[in-house]
Amino acid sequence: MPTKSTKQFNVCLTGGGTAGHVTPHFALLPGMRQRGWQIFYVGSAGLERQLVEAQGVEFHTIATGKLRRYASWKNLIDLFKVGFGCLQALLLLMRKRPDVLFSKGGFVAVPVAWAAWVLRIPVVSHESDVTPGLANRLIKPVARKLLYTFPETANYLRDKSEQVGTPIRQQLFQGDRAVGQKLCGFADESLPTILVMGGSQGAQRVNAALLGILPWLMERVRVIHLTGAGKGIGFQHSRYKSFEFLSEEMKDIYALSDFVISRAGANSLFEVLALRKPMLLIPLELGSRGDQVINAESFKRQGWALVLREKDLTPDSFKAQIGELMTQSDAIKKAQSTHNAVGAAERILAALSEAAGLPVVPS
Repeated sequence: MPTKSTKQFNVCLTGGGTAGHVTPHFALLPGMRQRGWQIFYVGSAGLERQLVEAQGVEFHTIATGKLRRYASWKNLIDLFKVGFGCLQALLLLMRKRPDVLFSKGGFVAVPVAWAAWVLRIPVVSHESDVTPGLANRLIKPVARKLLYTFPETANYLRDKSEQVGTPIRQQLFQGDRAVGQKLCGFADESLPTILVMGGSQGAQRVNAALLGILPWLMERVRVIHLTGAGKGIGFQHSRYKSFEFLSEEMKDIYALSDFVISRAGANSLFEVLALRKPMLLIPLELGSRGDQVINAESFKRQGWALVLREKDLTPDSFKAQIGELMTQSDAIKKAQSTHNAVGAAERILAALSEAAGLPVVPS
């Protein structure tokens, strides 16, 4: 039987449902490729296929159902989808025989992780939020190791766990402000620029609240608005530019932005933190498990962001918090400068090597 070598090492990546379960993988790709690892991705026929294939990574689709936390007749249908997805994942992993599986969570990751466990393929999963999501709670019994971002998560993952942080795509630090300005079609003026984003799926309540104060904002700032697919607000102004979704262009948009207004999905939070952008967080509350509220409160405690609760979101409160964001920007940047964003990718790669029995070799 041939022994493993770095050249033969084969890793399966999985995670999906939103971009936050997909894009952190991309921060790992340079290190994996430098080590000569073979890489393939298992996901659903959704957003992740477009994102992953744009990175030049082999992509495989399986059936999956949504993991709901409430009673619905769709749960019964999706139970069969998950079962079929498990079978598809089992057959795929039998054929591909990866040395290790790395999961970023999301409902598509569960059948893949279970299938890997059946085949005795080591499973390593990463949790971005303070509190573990349902997918990672279901993966935990079969995982060799659970990695996490926030120090507070240690209260929920006591065994087989390690804090590693969130991997940040290095290209985000290579943005060009002039390219971002051209992309938005903004005039060359000295007004500050606010980036408003609601995650890859958009944020309708934030979009609606923003629409109500845009005339006021247009007198003071320029606004870049990531609306989410099909969620444009129909506003037109020379100082306002909207996009449904951006991928490779984000580095230039971040470079142009002086402030960020965002939901509180963990991956976006840590990207903005690494870029030292003062931020106002409006965490998703309605219809969620409350993970974003907890994420946002963690950032607020450390002085890295201001927080406006969704239940308190009104035109007046929105204006007041934006004004506060601008006033406190220097203090927020100073607090953000204490955070070390370096090393998460290397720590994750080391955990994958260790789980698969490879020597842990720096890139």
